[in-house]
Amino acid sequence: MNDNFSNSQTTSKQVVSTKAGVVSAQHRRAAEVGAAVLEEGGDAVDAAIATSFALGVVEPWMSGPAAGGAMVIWRAKEAKAKVINFGCRSPRELNPDNYPLMGNGKLSDLFPWPSVLDDRNIMGATSVAVPGVVAGMDLAHQKFGRMSWKNLVMPAAKLAETGLLVDWYTTLLTAANAQLLSRDVDTASLFLEDGHWPIAGDWTSTNERHLNQKTFAKTLTHIAEGGAKEFYFGEIAKALVQDVRDKGGCLSLDDLANYSAEWVDPLVINYRSGRIFATPGLTGGPTLAKALELLENQYKPSDGLPNADTYVGFARALDAAFKLRLNEMGDHESPKAPGCTTHFSVVDRQGNMCSVTQTLLSIFGSRVVSPGTGLLLNNGIMWFDPEPGKANSLAPNKRCLANYAPVIGEDTQGRRFAIGASGGRKILGTVMQLSSFMMDHALTLSQAFHQPRLDVSGASRIIADKELPHDILVALQGVLPVVPARRTAYPYSFACPSGVMRDGDMNMGCSEIMSPYADTVSGG
Repeated sequence: MNDNFSNSQTTSKQVVSTKAGVVSAQHRRAAEVGAAVLEEGGDAVDAAIATSFALGVVEPWMSGPAAGGAMVIWRAKEAKAKVINFGCRSPRELNPDNYPLMGNGKLSDLFPWPSVLDDRNIMGATSVAVPGVVAGMDLAHQKFGRMSWKNLVMPAAKLAETGLLVDWYTTLLTAANAQLLSRDVDTASLFLEDGHWPIAGDWTSTNERHLNQKTFAKTLTHIAEGGAKEFYFGEIAKALVQDVRDKGGCLSLDDLANYSAEWVDPLVINYRSGRIFATPGLTGGPTLAKALELLENQYKPSDGLPNADTYVGFARALDAAFKLRLNEMGDHESPKAPGCTTHFSVVDRQGNMCSVTQTLLSIFGSRVVSPGTGLLLNNGIMWFDPEPGKANSLAPNKRCLANYAPVIGEDTQGRRFAIGASGGRKILGTVMQLSSFMMDHALTLSQAFHQPRLDVSGASRIIADKELPHDILVALQGVLPVVPARRTAYPYSFACPSGVMRDGDMNMGCSEIMSPYADTVSGG
C-alpha cells in the first residue's frame, strides 16, 4: 500500500474492569458528563440522556438536538429490552416537484441516484428533516428517568457556554469541509475564520481557542428548564421554523408539534446460542439480522482467534445482506458518503444498559446553522431517493430509512454487551464483526475492539485492514477484489464503534482505538 504513514507505530486503548457504571462515547467530555450522572445516583438512561445532549456540543458536526436516531435499552431487573425510535421525518409541506432531477443523469457526489437541481436534497435548508433526538430522550426520561430533566440537560448547556475547544482535530474537520461550510453565512460564522478559512490556533501556541456556542447554550438552557415541549412547541420551535423557512426550507410548526418518538419492540436476533436485540423497521437492524443469519449458516467458528475462514464468512454474509438491502429496502446511500453520526453505550452498576446512535446524516448535516437557536441542522432529506416510484422515494411526512444499528447482545457465557458505531453503511459490518468476535470467539471487549476488521457494504469490493495476516488477505481475494487500508483517525476506512460489556458484576467499556476524542469513563 502506497502511503506516508509509519509502519512501526501502534495504537491501543486501555480497558479497565469496574463494579461502577461505565460510559463509552465518541468524545471524552460527553462520556465524563454521563459518568458524573452515574456518580450522582442516576441510572443508565439518565446517563444516556446527559451524554446525548453533551455530544451535540462537543461533536456538533455529528449530532445534536436537530438530529435523529434510536436507542436500545436493557432493564436488568425485568431482563427485557426495549427500543425507542426517534428517527427523522420529511416535512409535511415537502413537495417532491421542488427537487427536480438533473436531465443529464449526472450522479451526485454522495449518492448513486440522479442528482437533484442545486443538490437541494443534500445541503441547505431544503434538505432539513424533522428532528427527533429531543423527543427520544424525553420519552426515555418519562419511563425510566430517576434524575430531573433539568439536571441532565444543563451540563451540556454549561459546556456550550464555554464553547468547544478548538484543537488539531477540529481544525482538520473544518478544513476538510470549509468550502461547503462557507455557503451558509451562519455556519461560516460559527466554524470558519472570516467566513472562509478553517478555525485554528497558531501552530506553536498554547493559548486555547473555543467555538462561540453561546446561542446554542441558551437553547439548551431553555430545553433544560422548559422540557422537550420547548423544542417542539415553544420559542425554540418558532425560531427554528422561522430560520429554516427564511433559508428556503419547508419545516413547519405543525411538523414539530406532531412529531413523536415511539416505543417499539426490539428485533430479536437469535445467533448461535445467544441473542442480539436490535432496532427494527427502517434502520440497519433488519440487514444486520440477515447478515448474522447468513454467517451462522455458512461459517462454523473454530477455537482461537478469528482466521481466514472467519473473514471469508464475514465478507460473504455482508455482501449478500447488502444486495438484499439495496434491492428491497431502497437504501441507495453511497458507501463513500461521509457519515455524520455518533454512538455511545452505557452500563450502570445494576446492569441496566443503553445503546444509542444519533445522527445529522452527513458530516455537518445540511451545513446550515439556525441563527436563532445556534443549532447545526440535519440533512435527513438526503436519505430519500429523489426518483419517484421507488420504495424509498421522496415524499412528505415520511419516515427516513437509516443505517444506524445500535444493539444489545448476550452470549453463552452470560456476558452482555451494548455496541454500535458511526460511519454510514460501514456501521452494519462493524456491529456484526464485533458481535461475532465476542460471541463466536469469546474475545474480550478489548480484544474485539483491537481486532482488525473489514468493510463490505455494497460496492462489490472488500476494504480490508492492512494489518490482517497475508493468508487472510489472499483468501478474501476469492470473494471480492480487496483494497487494503490503514485504520486511521481521518479518514475512517472502517466505522467508529463504542461499546460496553457486563461480565458477572464487572463492567467495562471501549471505543474506537484510532479516534482521538473517543473514550470510556466510569462513575457511580
